[in-house]
Amino acid sequence: MRVQNSAVKPFDASRLEGEVREAVQSHPHIHAVDYLPQSPVPPVPEYVSHREDVSEIGKLSAEAIVKEYEETAKEIETMGNVVREMVLRCEQLTSSASAMLKDIKATAGRYRKEGKRMFTEIEACASATDEVRRLCETFRDKLAARESEATK
Repeated sequence: MRVQNSAVKPFDASRLEGEVREAVQSHPHIHAVDYLPQSPVPPVPEYVSHREDVSEIGKLSAEAIVKEYEETAKEIETMGNVVREMVLRCEQLTSSASAMLKDIKATAGRYRKEGKRMFTEIEACASATDEVRRLCETFRDKLAARESEATK
């Protein structure tokens, strides 16, 4: 590489200041622009208040911490709302299950009642059948006895 032997001009700060001053004075419509939107600073939560003997840095630090804790507390409350909804759903399911259990018990009771009715009816039919059979046997025996008397 070749080194150029040109003379380096020494830095002249006063000349630079003059150029800046001239640029600012000749363009009064140039203003500094803040590109970050300034949102109003939310006040500290109502459950805390600043002490009189604390420095500004201490106040700002305390505010920052309490705001973080407050945001976390709000998230915890939101989680509590989710749990509350789950509890309501569980209560609805419990109520529904209780109603179903009542229906199940009632249905089982009806089946028992019907089973008892069928039991009683079958036994009554069996008893009637036995009585008819006995009557038939008695009648047959009487007829047989009359025939044997008639043949004698």
